[in-house]
Amino acid sequence: MTDRQAALRTLAGELTDYEPITDAFLAKSFTDQLLIVDVRDGASLPAAVTDKLADRDLRPAESVYSEDETPQSAVGNVGNATRHHFVDVRTRGSHRSYVVE
Repeated sequence: MTDRQAALRTLAGELTDYEPITDAFLAKSFTDQLLIVDVRDGASLPAAVTDKLADRDLRPAESVYSEDETPQSAVGNVGNATRHHFVDVRTRGSHRSYVVE
């Protein structure tokens, strides 16, 4: 595990201290590292969390992958939560894909 991954795992653990957040964890999407944040249904992602993630070079997935003017992180519902994806732009493109060539 790299220092960056360790720092992001620690951050994910800290995020669950915020009231509406039910889970936070690292994942991988092709060659990018993601931080996934689940927010209880009916609740909004706290601005303090978004700011904390931005300070650590984590951006809403839509702002990274889309040309949409409105950066969004929510990608859908999972159980009783809305799932938000944030891309680690500091290491973007440097992870190995699951695809075998």
